[in-house]
Amino acid sequence: MVKSKIFNVIFREKPAMMLVEMNNSKTEIYASNLAKIVDCTYSHVVKILQQMQKSGLVEFEKQGRLKLLKLTKKGQDVAESINKIRNSL
Repeated sequence: MVKSKIFNVIFREKPAMMLVEMNNSKTEIYASNLAKIVDCTYSHVVKILQQMQKSGLVEFEKQGRLKLLKLTKKGQDVAESINKIRNSL
């Protein structure tokens, strides 16, 4: 059941683009900049990121008051697969 939940989260446009943007980012990325990049509210981005964290796709690294976002190896693999599909369409 958990796998189908995360599948439904990822295969929507905004969450998929969040993973791709995080994977392609050359600089440190935070939830607030990710919200601006994918044109989403901060609270919606955080909610999605929490679901991704539970599924082992994203990690939060606390830096002072801010939380840096990092993709796990699994998250990188999923983001690269999404990017391949997007580029082939």
